[in-house]
Amino acid sequence: MKRRAGFSPALCILQLFLAVNYRVILIALFACLLSGQATQSPEALLKQAVAFHQAGKLDEAIRDYRLVLDMYPDMFEVRSNLGAALSANGHYDEAITEYKRVLQIKSNPTTILNLGIAYYKTSQLVPAIEAFEKVRDANPGDMRTILLLADCHLRMGENKKVIDLLSPLERTSSDDQGLIYMLGTALVRDGQAAKGQLVIEKILKNGESAEARLLMGTTKMMVNDYAGALVDMQKAVDLNPNLPDVYSYYGLALLSTGDQAGAKKAFQRELQLDPNNFDGNLRMGVLLRQDEEFEKAMALFRHALEIRPGDPGVRYQIASLELATGQVDAAQRDLESIIKESPTFTEAHVSLATVYYRQKRKADGDRERATVEKLNAARQAAEPAAKAAQ
Repeated sequence: MKRRAGFSPALCILQLFLAVNYRVILIALFACLLSGQATQSPEALLKQAVAFHQAGKLDEAIRDYRLVLDMYPDMFEVRSNLGAALSANGHYDEAITEYKRVLQIKSNPTTILNLGIAYYKTSQLVPAIEAFEKVRDANPGDMRTILLLADCHLRMGENKKVIDLLSPLERTSSDDQGLIYMLGTALVRDGQAAKGQLVIEKILKNGESAEARLLMGTTKMMVNDYAGALVDMQKAVDLNPNLPDVYSYYGLALLSTGDQAGAKKAFQRELQLDPNNFDGNLRMGVLLRQDEEFEKAMALFRHALEIRPGDPGVRYQIASLELATGQVDAAQRDLESIIKESPTFTEAHVSLATVYYRQKRKADGDRERATVEKLNAARQAAEPAAKAAQ
């Protein structure tokens, strides 16, 4: 933008001195400064912004992209670049806002993918999954999108969805260690130990690794071999202390073998490495609740619920904390909501019976207790059949 013809800084200053009202003085000064500040054309600004972006000078690129958008707010390419620069600079929430504005102007798979990645980086997994599914539908063969989608489902505990996504790709992508590891993790966590073992053996072909040890330990935990699992988890930590989830599962193994203090340290370490680790937040919250550090425990439970919205296990812990702190009516509402959605959640029925008895609602408490007895009897009857099927 060029200066207007006839502009004179000296004349402008003189006009300021002649002004009487201080507010008028300030307004006039601001107008004078604006008149001379922008000497670059939009094209030059954009070229400079792109150069800054490519050179990794993100603050400068963001500034110049915004200056261009102040003049031309509907340039979706520029706004998309701004989103990319914000995301690269770690400003994911601002990037999400910009990508959404881009999609209002023009929808395209690249922007949707970038939006999904920004959600993924901030552990907003539900909208991330929605974005990745749209990209996958538009480009079914894009491996990056499939792996991101699978990892989201894995973090959400949706193991069967991970298996459905990755199993068809196992043969054609057998050298992709990330795919194989995620598939093996989902199989083991889904209780498919035999299939999971085959995947572990594929990983072991490349030598001993933290990933294989973590999977082996998880498999042993599934069959209640906690001592054996602890050995594998310790080895996994030694091999790669930065492996995602490793301290979380190490903490579970320590907790299962009676080392509560060691488990607490492990969960703390997991949360230092990844504040958005679901199990780390949940398990640490349980330990803090047991230590009667209720406020800290509730903060962790709330964050776990942000990571996995609607998770019944987390909601149960919140209700238990409400009950422990005397918020009986709140606990009642939460427990009734959980049972409505998950009618076989035995522990929730037990806690709800306690709530009803505290509220002097004996008939309701007796009904919940009877439900617990029926659920326990059904579980015991199913155990022989389950063992015979193994």
